[in-house]
Order: sequence, then C-alpha cells, then structure tokens
Amino acid sequence: MAALGHLSTFGRVTHAVVRGLPESLCQHALRRHKGDEVDFARAEREHQLYVGVLKNKLGLQVVELPADESLPDCVFVEDVAVVCEETALLTRPGAVSRRKEVDMMKGTLENLQLNIVEMTDENATLDGGDVLFTGREFFVGLSKRTNQRGAEILADTFKDYAVSTVPVSDTLHLKSFCSMAGPNLIAIGSSEPAQKALKIMQQMSDHRYDKLTVPDDVAANCVYLNIPNKGHVLLHRAPEEYPESAKVFEKLKDHMLIPVTNTELEKVDGLLTCSSILINKKVDL
Repeated sequence: MAALGHLSTFGRVTHAVVRGLPESLCQHALRRHKGDEVDFARAEREHQLYVGVLKNKLGLQVVELPADESLPDCVFVEDVAVVCEETALLTRPGAVSRRKEVDMMKGTLENLQLNIVEMTDENATLDGGDVLFTGREFFVGLSKRTNQRGAEILADTFKDYAVSTVPVSDTLHLKSFCSMAGPNLIAIGSSEPAQKALKIMQQMSDHRYDKLTVPDDVAANCVYLNIPNKGHVLLHRAPEEYPESAKVFEKLKDHMLIPVTNTELEKVDGLLTCSSILINKKVDL
C-alpha cells in the first residue's frame, strides 16, 4: 500500500496556518457548557506563545491569518481543512455559524499550492477536530459536528488510506480525548468514553498502535511534529494545568517536550491541535 512509504515522514512539517483571535470569541464562541468567562488578554498571550513555538522554536513557516470579528470561532483553523501530503480537503463544519471560515482558508491553501478538494455535498458535515490521521490510516469521529457522509467524502479524497469511523457522543470531537503523540503512539484520555473509543479504533485497525494513557482527557490532545535536526517534538499541556498528565508526557525520553498553556481557549472547547493546520511542503514556495 502506497501509504506505508510515508511513515518515515510522519509528523514532518514545514508550514503552519494559524489565525488571530477575534474579541467576539469571549462572548460568542460556541461552547458545550456555560462556564468561566474567557480572559481575552490572557487568551491572546497564550495563543501568541503557541504561534511563537511553531515559528521561532521550531522554525516553521507560519502563515498568520487575521481574525474576523463576525466569526467568533475562527481561531480554530483545524476544523475547516484536513491536509494530508499535497491535498487539502476543505470541510463543511457541523456548526452553520462556522461555514464562512472556510473561505479564507481556501485562498490560503491555494497560495500554498495544495490540491484543493471542496466538500460541496449539503448532506455532509465534517470538523477537522474529528479526524485523527495516524500516518497509516484515518479515524473519523461521528459526532454532533461530523456525519457519515462527511467521513465518506474524506475517504474518497484520501484514497490511499483506510478510513474508519468511531462514534463520539460525550465530547465535542474525537480529538477531545486523543491525538498522535508519535509515529505509532496514540495519546488517549482515561475516561470511559475515551477508552471505549480506543477499543473501537483498535478493533477497526489491522495495525497495533502503542498507547500513552493520560489521566485528563483534554491533555491527551497534543501536537506531535518530526522536525529535521530536532527529531520528535511534542507540544503538550503544561504541568500547572494538568500536573498528572504532564508527568506521563515527561516519560517520553526521546521527545523534545514543549509544555504549552491553553487555559482560556479550553473554556470554549479549544485544545492544542485546534489552533493550527500543519503542512509538509516538499519544496519551498
């Protein structure tokens, strides 16, 4: 299968797309539960540090898109495109209020010379937060935001890879409790829904993944990159936020570990993978 040739480059990233925070996020971003108010100044500081890690510490070429006050969730760019190799699938977000976010992303990914596929089927919904790419295959969470038709279009778009669906009912997205922490390593939360989803993924796959179980579901959402001269890099939640989960990440001795705080965006269901789209361009543009 063609896919296996790409495993050695899993996590290889040259470019990242991020977007500014609109002030409207504080009052109008979608959230599953009413809770603490977002401290905008702090949210902005945390976001700038996150972008700074990608740009300055890891040396990625970062495309920073402006915030749009009419799109309170626009910082969460992960949901509007799924990029694999040279192809970008522009999604059709499950929340109607987020569909216009796709427009600016389309132009940006065209400028990066990716092959663009648009999800035009009005029966389809897909949020990138429901898409876990392992380097071998895709798992797609079927959630309130992503449906079967969306998963089918993803499978049609990335024909080299198997696509399996996983029911997600207790959280917003599949990646609300899991992500890839390395080339063969799934970070997974320890709650019952997370463990149940992991079991389904294991049953669906003919490959055996290693797993890294962390006590806090949201801390299982981390960002793995494979950067030349730096090797395995992992952005994970900071010890002051999730001390027990941070201890688990600290056991990954061959990773360059970068703790990142995300207290404010988490209040509106935003986790570490949500705020960037990572792209591997074979040549400089």
